[in-house]
Order: sequence, then C-alpha cells, then structure tokens
Amino acid sequence: MTNIHSAFSKSYAEARQKFLSAAQQAGLQVESHVHPEKGRDGEELAMDVAREGALDAKHVLLVSSACHGVEGYCGSGVQIDALRNPEWHQAVAQSGVAVVYVHALNPHGFSHVRRVTQENVDLNRNFHDFSKPLPDNTAYKEVQHLLLPEAWPPNQANQEATMQYIAQNGMPKLQAAVSQGQHHHPEGLFFGGQAATWSNQTIRKVLKQQGASAQKMAWIDLHTGLGPSGLGERIYAGANDAAAIARARQWWGKITSIYDGTSSSAFLTGLMWMSVQDECPQAEYTGIALEYGTLPMNDMLMALRADHWLHIHPEASDEQRHNIKAQIFSAFYTDTDVWREQIISQAREAMLQAVQGLT
Repeated sequence: MTNIHSAFSKSYAEARQKFLSAAQQAGLQVESHVHPEKGRDGEELAMDVAREGALDAKHVLLVSSACHGVEGYCGSGVQIDALRNPEWHQAVAQSGVAVVYVHALNPHGFSHVRRVTQENVDLNRNFHDFSKPLPDNTAYKEVQHLLLPEAWPPNQANQEATMQYIAQNGMPKLQAAVSQGQHHHPEGLFFGGQAATWSNQTIRKVLKQQGASAQKMAWIDLHTGLGPSGLGERIYAGANDAAAIARARQWWGKITSIYDGTSSSAFLTGLMWMSVQDECPQAEYTGIALEYGTLPMNDMLMALRADHWLHIHPEASDEQRHNIKAQIFSAFYTDTDVWREQIISQAREAMLQAVQGLT
C-alpha cells in the first residue's frame, strides 16, 4: 500500500482541494458544476468531474462519492488515492476504458457533515417521475413520532417505546420502515423530496455528457454506514434486471441485492442509478454501490436521528451541536489507518474488476 492516509480529509474544502490537485497532477481536466449555496465555512461547493480516457470511448466507468454527503469523507479518499496511483492509470490506459470521477454528488451534505442535500433530501431516494404519484411509505408513518422527539437525547418514554417497537417487529423492520424513503414528511429521515434536487439535475447532465458515446457503462458509487466495520459490501445498483445482476456477479464475485433480500440494505425507492436508463439509454449498464461498514445499525440510526433533530432545532447549544456533528461524522467515517487501508484495498480491487469487466 502507498501512503494512503493523506488521500483522506477532515473537511469538504480539504477534500476538494486534494481532488482538484490530484486530477491536475494526473493530467486530467476538471469540469466543476458549482452549487448555488456556500459550504459550512463559506467555501464554494461543486460537483467536480474529471475524465480519464478518450471522449469517444465506448466503455465508460463512473466512480462517484458523497451521494450521501458525509459519506464523502470515505469516497473522496478512494478517488484521490486512485488519481495518485500510477499502476491504476497504467491499467486504465491499457484497457481503453474511460474513467469518470464524480467528486461530491452532494457537496452540501459533504461540507455540512449531513447525509442529505440542502433540501433535506436523501439523494438516493429522489429519482422519481414527479409527475406521477409517489410511493407511500405507510410503515414510516407508524414510527415517525418516535424518530424526532421534542428534546434530544430522547427521554426514557421515547426509548422504551422505540425498544418496544423493535421487540415486537425486529430491527430489520424498523430499518426498512425508516430507510426505504418517504415523501410526506419534509423534515423527517430519508425524505425523498417532492421534486428533483440540484444534485439530481446535475448528475443527469453529467451522465448525458460523459455517457453519450458509451456502448457499455459501469458505475461504482461509494457509500458507508451499513454492515460490519471495514467490509465493503458490493450491492447491485440498478434496475431489477436478471442479465445485469448476472453480469455484476461475473465481474465482482459476491454481489448482494435489495431485490432478493441478500443485501444489508432494505428495499429502497427512487434510486439514483435508475437515471442511467434515462440519460444513456443506448448503453449496457452494470453497477454496484460499494458499501463500507462502520458502526452497528442502532448507533447509525441514533446518529441520523440526532442530526435531523439538530437541523430542526437551530437553538441547540454550541456544545450539543458539536457533539452531534462529531457523532454523525464518526458514524460514517472510521478515523483509523486500519479502516482506511481496508477501504482502499477493496476499492482498488473493485475498480480493476470493473475495467476488466467492461473490456
């Protein structure tokens, strides 16, 4: 392993600077789609896109970070490591595959250490035809009153009611109810929105530009927060298409899926990867979400609840704000060299497998 520690960052601004610098040193041009708002520290926000390989390449691999903002602290490190890796560049050049690095799909969440966009939307629940009726998550309505109590941390009554729900229904049902995506509670968790977000509209433009000539497209979208610590679960990312799932298994080996219940993720709606069908219909598509584990599910849910509570309670003390932000940062990023090395080694393998699969 090269010195991977320096590929990772402690802020969005630092991560962006490292990405832009690494792309420049690799001889790549970057197209920056500037976000309408500023970051936590007043910095410019952008979805930055670097392309390695011919503009008319028939085989294209996307590697993207920060779909869920705070998860970008991991994904950005993977992208920067790749841009600094001569062996990777050699493999890409020999393959004829074009690699598109999309840094910070959701720069607002990345900068503000939130999972959601500036609209409080979970980007990976936002890809719907909003002219049609949206999915109705009735299970979320059952637990909505438990998730965001008036005071934080939750009082004993709230904790007992939550534990009673888990005892009666099981943790997987609570996870499914909360994470599937919902469209009726704008301040709630996993809100899928009532319209396409800035990030949704922007990644569609990127796909249309970068995939225009593609006959085959692959996508590795980098995530954290589900599963055993440091393990990169390869979750099939696409429509429920038997041929595409079989192809993903051929490329990457063990693939889990939300469609057959093998994934640590619940069944979800409004997934970002469905946009490939809309924007690059000519391309044969194969994709995974590379989902790295951090903390146990209950700890993850508590961190998300706390962050959403903080968002709707700006009167919270500076100390409480600091503690909640530290809690959600550590929920989605494990600040150890052992974890980072696990992340990089598995990402390098998955990216090489994608290039081999495309060719």
